[in-house]
Parts: sequence; C-alpha cells; structure tokens
Amino acid sequence: MDENGSYRWSPNQSEGRSPKWKMPNFKNMGKTVLIVALAALLVLAGMTCFYTVDDKQQAVVTTFGKVTDVTDAGVHFKLPLGIQQVYKVDVNVYQKIELGYRTDYSQEEGYVVDEHESQMITGDYNIVNVDFFVEYKISNPERYLFSSNDPELILRNLLQSQVRNVVGSSTVDAVLTDGKENIQMQVRNLVAEILEEYDIGLTLVDVKIQDSEPPTQEVIEAFKAVETAKQQAETVVNDAKAYQNAQIPSAQAEADKLIQNAEYLRQKRVNEAVEQVAMFNAMYAEYAQNPDITRTRMYYEAISQILPGVKLYINTSGTEDVQMLLPLESIVETTGGTN
Repeated sequence: MDENGSYRWSPNQSEGRSPKWKMPNFKNMGKTVLIVALAALLVLAGMTCFYTVDDKQQAVVTTFGKVTDVTDAGVHFKLPLGIQQVYKVDVNVYQKIELGYRTDYSQEEGYVVDEHESQMITGDYNIVNVDFFVEYKISNPERYLFSSNDPELILRNLLQSQVRNVVGSSTVDAVLTDGKENIQMQVRNLVAEILEEYDIGLTLVDVKIQDSEPPTQEVIEAFKAVETAKQQAETVVNDAKAYQNAQIPSAQAEADKLIQNAEYLRQKRVNEAVEQVAMFNAMYAEYAQNPDITRTRMYYEAISQILPGVKLYINTSGTEDVQMLLPLESIVETTGGTN
C-alpha cells in the first residue's frame, strides 16, 4: 500500500495473490470527450457553412423558415446547424410537358399514346387526337418553391383546360391541316396570361402541336389525301410563280427595247420637223428679200421634182420678142450638124 492509501500491484508480488483494481479517472475522460465533441461539432459546422450553386441554378436561402436571400451561381456562406436552409432550383433549364403521349424508348415507336389526354372534340363535333409538346422555365424560384404545392401539376392542368378550350372552338380541318399555328398561338397566349395571374414562378416558353390525326384509319387516309392535294397545289403555284419570274425579265427587256425604239423614232420626227421649219424660215427670209426671184426659183425646182425628165430652157435675152420654137433641141442639133 502506498502512502496515499492506494494499492499498487507489483510484479514482485507472489503469483498466488490477485492485483488490486485501479479506479479510472472520470474527470480526465470527461474533458477528452468534451474536447472531441466540440471538435466534431466545429468540423460539422464548418462543412455546413458553405454551399455551391451551379450555373444553371439559383438558390433560395431561408433563415428559421423565412426566405432571406436568393443567390446565383458560385460558392456562398450560410449559417450552420440548420439555422439557414438552402433550396437549389434549376432556373436556366428548359423543361418539358408532354400532353397526349409519353416518351418511351422501350417501345418501337419511341412513345406511348395517352388517349385520355389526346382525344378532344372540335367545334364542328368531330373527334381528333392531338398531342402537344410544351416547354417552360422556372422564372421565380421563391414563388416556385413556396407559393403552391405542385406548380408543374397546376401548369399541366391549365394546359389541358386551355387546349380543349381552343380545339373545341376550332374546326376539324383547322386542327388537322392549316390551322395548327393559330391554335398553338391561342393556347400559348391564354396559358401565359393565366400563369401571370397565378404567379407560381413558371414561365411558358413554347407550345407546339406534336401530332394531330383522326381516331380512325379511314379518316386518316382521307385527310392525308387532302393534305397531299394541297401540297401538290402549292407546288403548281410555286412552279407558275417561278415561270413568271423567269419570263418577266425578258418581257421587260423587250418592252424597254420597244419604248427606246419609239422614243428614237419620236425624236427623229421631231428633229426632221425642226429641220423643215428651219429650212422654211430660211426660204421665207430669202423670199421676203426678193419675192420674184425666189418665186421663180421655187417654180423651177417644183417643175424639176414633178417632171424629172423634162429639159428646162431659160430665156436670158431680156426681151419678150424672141420667138420660142419647139422643139428647140432638135433645131439646135440640126443647125449644129449643118455647120
């Protein structure tokens, strides 16, 4: 036994005697456990103080259940131990809703038809199967998380309601042939307007008719024939427009040529008229100076033009007593021969 009254086992003691049990030091053990617990708590707190947001996401931060912040992509700090909670939402991602069908690549066609959603009645009381493909985005993550219980279900029900409303006011020809774009636009506008009123954090991006067909094969073939005929008519119209566009330039060139030729002839006639007027004015000026001479000259010129084969003899003797014998030429020739 030691001086402090405790027993200590010694290997020198006889083997027949059992050693005394030592009382553990609970005070030192408690300190160690406390230190380990505090260290683990600090490590846990440090690990939960930071969070990362992807570039396609936004994070909604709540403090004791109340929304206090909305953060973008990056690394951010938050209070640990559940004081602040982070809810990450994909905001920069186009999400889809399929109405009337479901994509299933295990099937041969790649999809499964949902007749409960696809079958509708048109405004002229015909039954059609219409499939819609819808794209939407989360525009407000806070409203998306906390303003409604299931915003995607609300959007799906809203789409089904407005699709049936628009198809129910359209004719079967419009649904199956040339009215699809108008139906898509009406559905998109109606749903977007109601979504803005509901304010559930979703934005409609696009609505497209994936497929539309009658419920029976005979009617399908008839509508296909109608669609083929319309396409052929459009082809004929396009060919006619192409021929028109090819012929118009040559016709326009020919018209321009005729116009230019007519303009040339017009200008030529004008120039000739101007020339004749100038000649007449010049002749008149000469006539005004010497009327008798000019009159005689004009007479001779007219006789030469009217009777080009007639020989003209001018009496230059200055007297009117000279007897003119005809034909003078034969007389002159005879006289010359005599000489």
